[in-house]
Amino acid sequence: MLDEHHFEKISQALPFLQSGPPQLIRDFKDHAFYAKIPSGREIFVEGDEVDGIALMMSGVVRVYKLGETGREITLYRFGEGESCVITANAILNQQDFPAIAQVEQDAEAVMIPADVFSQWVKQYDPWRDFVFSLVSDRLASVMEIVDQVAFHRMDRRVASFLLKRSKLQNPIVITHQEIANEIGSSREVISRLLEDFATRGLVRLSRGEIHILDSEGLKTYLTL
Repeated sequence: MLDEHHFEKISQALPFLQSGPPQLIRDFKDHAFYAKIPSGREIFVEGDEVDGIALMMSGVVRVYKLGETGREITLYRFGEGESCVITANAILNQQDFPAIAQVEQDAEAVMIPADVFSQWVKQYDPWRDFVFSLVSDRLASVMEIVDQVAFHRMDRRVASFLLKRSKLQNPIVITHQEIANEIGSSREVISRLLEDFATRGLVRLSRGEIHILDSEGLKTYLTL
């Protein structure tokens, strides 16, 4: 059962709860429950049975695939007001979880049991609209990743990654291995490309940080 404080908090992140049908509100308060999940905790690993879905109030969860060689590729992240489309799909299709979902930043979430989630999709239009919107929004980002992996050169992908991250912070606080995990490459390939960028004066490398010196120069890689 969800108390009023946590219901108000999740309602701010999910506005449809503020004007939804009274029965949905009652059911939500009766069946949802609050969870605090520390950074580093794996919510699901590949092959897990999915017994519930998290609606995020704070924090960040990373969803990624792990290959047979140990190489990782990030599928997406979700945070406040969002949920995991792979979890939703697994529940609706009664499948096991096909990836790994790990908390990156301490998270607060409202958890919905799997059977209740499925029932609400059939019963409540606002809930069904939320789920379909979630699928639509996330599908676009996953398709972008498929396009990047299948058709783009690695130097272009690294340049694109650095440009996006530099909008949030510069220097970018990240290791070469973490970049490799993000875009599905190896640390050695990423290090070689970064050294090449550094030689060209586009970036400056230091331990655990990448300083972007020439954004326009990096942008030239996007047209190659």
